[in-house]
Amino acid sequence: MDCDLPGPQSGPMETRETFDSLVRAEFTPKSTYLNTASNGLLPARTVAALHEAARLRAEGRPLTPLYEDVEVCRALYARLVGVPPTRVAAGASVAAHTGVIAASLPAGAEILTAEDDFTSVLNPFHVRGDLKVRAVELERIPESVRPGTALVAVSAVQSADGRIADLPALREAAREHGARTYVDFSQAAGWLPVDADAYDFTAAACYKWLLGPNGAVFLTVPEDFGGLTPVLAGWVAAEEPWRSCYGPVAELAHSARRFDLTHALFTYAGLRRSLELVEELGVAAVHAHDLALAERFRTGLAALGHEPVPAPGSAIVSVPGLGSRQPELSEAGIEVSDRAGNLRASFHLYNTAADVDRLLDALSG
Repeated sequence: MDCDLPGPQSGPMETRETFDSLVRAEFTPKSTYLNTASNGLLPARTVAALHEAARLRAEGRPLTPLYEDVEVCRALYARLVGVPPTRVAAGASVAAHTGVIAASLPAGAEILTAEDDFTSVLNPFHVRGDLKVRAVELERIPESVRPGTALVAVSAVQSADGRIADLPALREAAREHGARTYVDFSQAAGWLPVDADAYDFTAAACYKWLLGPNGAVFLTVPEDFGGLTPVLAGWVAAEEPWRSCYGPVAELAHSARRFDLTHALFTYAGLRRSLELVEELGVAAVHAHDLALAERFRTGLAALGHEPVPAPGSAIVSVPGLGSRQPELSEAGIEVSDRAGNLRASFHLYNTAADVDRLLDALSG
């Protein structure tokens, strides 16, 4: 990925200082915020862009810049996940994108999923009523693909506990049996290097690790659209949107834009600046930063006698039995989540070692 960090001639210290200075300029949290898996913090540049978008609307000026932001976001996200922009559709929810995929499957098709995966990845297949949805443990997905499996649908990183799916093994098993693949990168894109080109369909919500406002979710599809029908298509899905506002759309977009949903323009105005920041920092640098903090927390937990859910290499750490402490931690200015009785802490670029230590100190009390 291209980024504006110093090149090979710059030493590790200079690179680290550049990373830190960019982060300090953009984030001023008023709490110890360790809850990116729920919502990422907005960078200062994103907040400024949201204000400007609101002023544009309030003053009755042309909204052309906001529509341009949508296409810039599409291109930025495409670079992030390694596909051309023509394969990226812009929507509003993972569930809507999952619904389009579910609608494309023939009656009786088998979908293989992970037990207790995030609902948006699963439920549209269930509500069809005429599909065979089979759930297995996350670790067993590759070995559970079989002849007749039409689609494997899974989150790259589990929301509840941070476990990372073995995507290479999943991909090979799916290829061996002729199954398509659908991967939700919502808890991965932004801190974990991802390759959307390796899978038939992928989706990602942008309000978590990508630091955007709520309301933007991207879908990637194959060049031939993978047999999907744009069942939710409106005027923005047309090849010429402004000439397709009335009556049936005469010609759908020749790209993945045919799967676009009406754009939340303010969201994309802010998201553009968030994605630009992620690109400036570089996912590799964010990944190293986030994992160092997560490992510091795991080490501290062991010293306190707590054992988190095994999730090696994850920026999300989930601790069984401690979820009930979330309210008191929040009152103390430490934001984490309670997920299924587990305390879930998630570490991102604006967090520091001091944040980790403050949480550990609170848990030791």
